[in-house]
Amino acid sequence: MSPTDSAPREPISILVVDDDPSVCAHIAALVDGRNHRVIEAGDAEWALELYRRYKPDLVFTDIVMAGHGGYWLARQIRAHEAEQASSWTPIIFLSGLSSEADVAEGVAAGGDDYVLKPIHPVVLEAKIQTMSRLRGMHHKLLRLSTELRQANEELHRQNEHDPLTGLLNRRGLADRLDAALRHAQRLQTPLTVAMCDVDFFKSYNDRLGHPAGDDCLRRVSTLLRHSARRPYDAVARYGGEEFALVLPETPGSSALTLSQSLTRMFAAAALPHPASTVAAHVTISGGMVTVVPDQFVTSEALLRAADEALYAAKTGGRNRFVTGLLGAPPA
Repeated sequence: MSPTDSAPREPISILVVDDDPSVCAHIAALVDGRNHRVIEAGDAEWALELYRRYKPDLVFTDIVMAGHGGYWLARQIRAHEAEQASSWTPIIFLSGLSSEADVAEGVAAGGDDYVLKPIHPVVLEAKIQTMSRLRGMHHKLLRLSTELRQANEELHRQNEHDPLTGLLNRRGLADRLDAALRHAQRLQTPLTVAMCDVDFFKSYNDRLGHPAGDDCLRRVSTLLRHSARRPYDAVARYGGEEFALVLPETPGSSALTLSQSLTRMFAAAALPHPASTVAAHVTISGGMVTVVPDQFVTSEALLRAADEALYAAKTGGRNRFVTGLLGAPPA
């Protein structure tokens, strides 16, 4: 006997279903004698309840029984697995029916194997081991599939987020803005897009160094994120010290209130800026545009209008927000 054959096998739980008590007891004794855990049921309805309650590793079921039969039980188990997104449970039919049509019907019902009665103990154990290996492979594939999905989600997250601030990057911004624009076009709701820039950031870097500049950008990001709290709002690092906000279902009046709140928020945060000529603390300038878009409005046009308004805010003295219009000079 090889080391593999003599190695102890891990016991599993097996549901045995047969409306003949003597047959059920015989199979249960064979299973129990090989140190597996046995759950017995005398009819398909009770077997289904036991399956739902105990989630066995394997099901042995007779086909022809009083009331619902084994095919019905198999279909119910497969339906339950689909509804609950639960793991696959091997089902082996035990029957005296031996025609090809019977085997085909068993497979169609969701069965995985078909064994003729009376079953020999060696055959029984072989079937148990085969199904145990298949179930183990199935679990391994599920784990690998989950790990692969999680890895893909993390890769997607990294591809759409800025590593320094954790905000969306330009690629992530493009996706969120396109989705928000389609939503606003479909429902004819207002959409606000804002572009913000940290005032005198180059001077900040020159005076305090790039590590301090990176920390400043992270703290600015946190303040901006706190200002856009709704799940469908989006905040992105557009590049360097420039940020973008996408605010669906936000009319112009709410956008103005938000801009005023941001100015107060940065004043209250009082992040020191030793090289600013407008305040002793870090400030931002911003440009906003609000539209109820028709089908001709594009994401590029919205960003361009917000950027033009931002330029007007910076040339107008900084530490302020300016509202722009599509195709018109900023107000």
